[in-house]
Amino acid sequence: MIFFRDQDISHESHIRLGRLFGALEGHPVIPHAPGHPELLLIRGVEGVTLSEEKVEPFKAFNKWHTDVTFRPNPSIASILRARTIPPVGGDTIWADAAAAYRGLPHTIRDRIADLDAEHDIVRSFGGRVSEEKRAQLARDFPPATHPVVRTHPETGEKILYVNHTFTTRILGIAEEESRELLTLLFDRIKVPEYHVRFRWSPNAIGIWDNRSTQHYAVGDYWPADRLLERVTVSGDVVSR
Repeated sequence: MIFFRDQDISHESHIRLGRLFGALEGHPVIPHAPGHPELLLIRGVEGVTLSEEKVEPFKAFNKWHTDVTFRPNPSIASILRARTIPPVGGDTIWADAAAAYRGLPHTIRDRIADLDAEHDIVRSFGGRVSEEKRAQLARDFPPATHPVVRTHPETGEKILYVNHTFTTRILGIAEEESRELLTLLFDRIKVPEYHVRFRWSPNAIGIWDNRSTQHYAVGDYWPADRLLERVTVSGDVVSR
């Protein structure tokens, strides 16, 4: 993670900054800025505007995730810029998924070393779109399979690579064992010692490595508004 304050940049500059890291990609559900398909509008919690009916369910849902792991090649990085910030709340928390892996007992690390897991866009975004759109997402983005533990292509670190938002099951083991193991692994990401929490301010920018982190948008500010803008760097192969 790296943060910058007071960066009043244009849409074009934001996109140009992202392209320094690689090609940019859009998103099949989250809206984009008019005329800029690479610039996503992150309003509310992960693109969902909170309301009296939605706020409690979203507070209860474990929103920890690595972006777009439903893709065969999930994004390598994101650059998020704050536009509208609530007077209180609205922080984002990031977890170091490499540290979370290192913190696992050796028996668990041995257990998951050669396992793969399924990641599905419908698990997260299926509940916020129409039935027709949900069927289209399922056709366009069939579940992707990734190692439960990936190796970072640049640092060589081992990274815990399952997340509550997109990972549906671990393959090759019984369903009950998959649920129990995923619950254990999801809980490791919640450990505060692996976290950094950022209090947004207008025009602040956060840049993160999407391969080795997970993040959580804290939904504690409704009925205030929150709007951020994100460019996402296209992905690479997830290797064990």
